[in-house]
Amino acid sequence: MGLDLEFTPQDQIQARVSAARKSFLEHKTRDVEFRLVQLRKLYWAIKDHEHELVEACTQDLNKPQFETEVAESGWILNDIVFTTRNLHKWVKDEKAPDIDLSFKFMNPKIRKDPLGCVLVIGAFNFPFQLTLGPVIGAIAAGNTVVIKPSENAPRCAAVIQKVIEIGLDPSCYTVIQGAVPETQALLAERWDKIFFTGGANVGRIIAKAAAPHLTPVVLELGGMNPAIVTKNANPRLVARRMLWGKTMNAGQVCTSQNYLLVDRQLVPQVVEEFKKAYKEFFPKGAKDSPDYSRIINDGHYQRLKSMIDNTKGKILMGGTMDEKERFIEPTLVQVESVDDSLCTQESFGPFIPILPVENLDEAISLANGVQSTPLGLYPFGSKTDIEKILANTRSGGVSCNDAALHIPTLPFGGVGESGYGAYRGRASFDVWVHRRPITASPSWLESILSIRYPPYAGKLSKFKAASALVPDFDRDGRKLRLGWLRFILTLGGGSTKAGAGRAAVVAAGE
Repeated sequence: MGLDLEFTPQDQIQARVSAARKSFLEHKTRDVEFRLVQLRKLYWAIKDHEHELVEACTQDLNKPQFETEVAESGWILNDIVFTTRNLHKWVKDEKAPDIDLSFKFMNPKIRKDPLGCVLVIGAFNFPFQLTLGPVIGAIAAGNTVVIKPSENAPRCAAVIQKVIEIGLDPSCYTVIQGAVPETQALLAERWDKIFFTGGANVGRIIAKAAAPHLTPVVLELGGMNPAIVTKNANPRLVARRMLWGKTMNAGQVCTSQNYLLVDRQLVPQVVEEFKKAYKEFFPKGAKDSPDYSRIINDGHYQRLKSMIDNTKGKILMGGTMDEKERFIEPTLVQVESVDDSLCTQESFGPFIPILPVENLDEAISLANGVQSTPLGLYPFGSKTDIEKILANTRSGGVSCNDAALHIPTLPFGGVGESGYGAYRGRASFDVWVHRRPITASPSWLESILSIRYPPYAGKLSKFKAASALVPDFDRDGRKLRLGWLRFILTLGGGSTKAGAGRAAVVAAGE
């Protein structure tokens, strides 16, 4: 038996949030060494209780130990080590780039300030990675953090609370457990940033709740992710990699493909390779395999069942279900329209709809019509095919000739309907800080700066002569070549550096 989830009493939520905000205002998390100690202690709290993470994922999702240790605990532990190794470099003030010479004397720099007291709302499908990943970045950036795990993975939520309470300073980092009422109480508070991972419908609720306080929000949502398979694709790679994307966590993966647009002449080979791959992955079938998860709860099971019940497509592989176990077999279906029930919403399950297309142009047109900004895009084909797909589509990320792949330290996030804001790796730090520009004007610059003070009579022409950049293009938008005569007459032409030099010379002459 694992830990039982206990909801936080609603009358305690405001006080818990206020305590976290008070700690930030007392600057407890400003010190970089404090942040590093917190992250290191969190590492060992997770490491020492890794078996409980594995057990909780088994109880909530029937997730295989391999998937839990690779994509949950192992991912998080690596993330912490990566962050602690790089944090001193990340927090350093940056020299401001592209500064004119005349402003360099003001020592412009960018400081990475923590935002304040922030809220992280996690997801159920990868309950540890998608909850603690953003938390690691928020701690590293110097914020105090209130954490709301998903109640849909209750055992995992309880373990998250346990490791947070063991590893972190309770005055700066706290866990609130609950469902809709508790989440609504949290959203009623004022935050310096909210990070939400989940579906688009709830994402809209989060954004709306944040708007009155002008609270910035990161929304990590799903999407109608297409795979586009051209006639030049390798059918075996398509099948093995696409099947992996839909059998990992029983397809409950926001980055996995939602449907495949396959060149018609390649469809028979792709279907045959799917059948071969399925037998290879699950020799005794998915139901009897220790390597296949279950659907998270009855509500999600029924939603998925209705999608397959209403499809007009032909089931080519799989299709069996067991309501008692919340088991849905990996199911390959050939559909004839993007309006099919399997293509009109994100399945977030182990369905693999294949829609034959006549050519690449049709595939691109259909993909853009279903959802123009999915979270992921998966093109299979030649380099020329893939470049054409990339040039004519948008998406949060792209994995060419693969499925659901994302390198852990690459920025990860959606665009448009699939969300906004990115994290992972260095981006997990950047998303939680304000890049604060700072300048310092020394007193000896006063004679130069005096041109900006009233009275203005006689100063405008001198200011323009010192500051105006001469264009290096004509009225038709064509780039001009910089001849020697023009270089001399314009004191250096139209470049930024040259303009800065002119400004310094003329201003000093003043």
